[in-house]
Amino acid sequence: MRPSHIALAVLVTAIWGVNFVVIEVGLDHFPPLLFSALRFLVAALPAVFFVGRPKVAWKWVVGVGLALGVMKFGLLFVGMNQGMPAGLSSLVLQIQAVFTALFAFVALGERPGRIRLAGMVVALAGIGVAAADEGASGPLLGFTLVVVAAVGWGVSNVLTRKAAPSAPFTFMVWTSAVPVLPLLALSLTFEGWDRDTQALASLDRTGAGIIAFVAWVTTLFGFGAWSFLLRSHPASSVAPFTLLVPVFGMSSAALFLGESVSPLRWCAAALLVGGVALASLAPAPRHRAVQRVDTPAPALPVEDHEAHASR
Repeated sequence: MRPSHIALAVLVTAIWGVNFVVIEVGLDHFPPLLFSALRFLVAALPAVFFVGRPKVAWKWVVGVGLALGVMKFGLLFVGMNQGMPAGLSSLVLQIQAVFTALFAFVALGERPGRIRLAGMVVALAGIGVAAADEGASGPLLGFTLVVVAAVGWGVSNVLTRKAAPSAPFTFMVWTSAVPVLPLLALSLTFEGWDRDTQALASLDRTGAGIIAFVAWVTTLFGFGAWSFLLRSHPASSVAPFTLLVPVFGMSSAALFLGESVSPLRWCAAALLVGGVALASLAPAPRHRAVQRVDTPAPALPVEDHEAHASR
């Protein structure tokens, strides 16, 4: 990766790390599903009316919107609302790098290689240690929801890679519009009309600032930049940069929220970050061959070249 792309990846992960503290504060103002719906509503409006239509198939817009907006963030917010600490959430969510590599192998043919596989095993061991620590001292349901949220992030990474949007910001704006109605419907179903309207009626400057940060900074800028990186590089090469997210997440949670870190949690962090780091040092993934080397591709007739190029 170019130095400028590496710097962009570090900046995005720093924003995402601090964002866990912002989410924790925001959950004091909004029910989790409503909070997530407002995040994407503000990210999509009014920008969706000015950026033009995304130059990708609508199935990718809807797929990424549901995987990222409903599955990842919906479950993350609910998990944190169930008592999952901000710093630990920032750590556990990084198991998405393993899911991304697995899904990239299945969907994109990106073979991870032995070193990358070893890193994935170490990272999974870290998740096991974190689960043991959380099961003994915290809500296991919240932990499980954050792990499933990481699955959603892995799915969205691979779908974004498949979509390869030429305008990442436009793509992010439109994908932000997708989860709004599903999240609002889920909020009304599980959180109730009274709770939602009370949260909106008591909206203050702090609440508005939180929504603006998670919508414009972490969503539009963060995932717009992330889409650009995924379009430019293999998904399993970009994803390991998220090992920096728990560094910023755990340190900012300790600084601003006073969260303590148990010895088991430090062990889990070392295993998870070390495993993802090992995976990031591996050679670029190989792609499965789609055609035998000894079988030449059939030549296209002259009149078919232009039609083929437009596909």
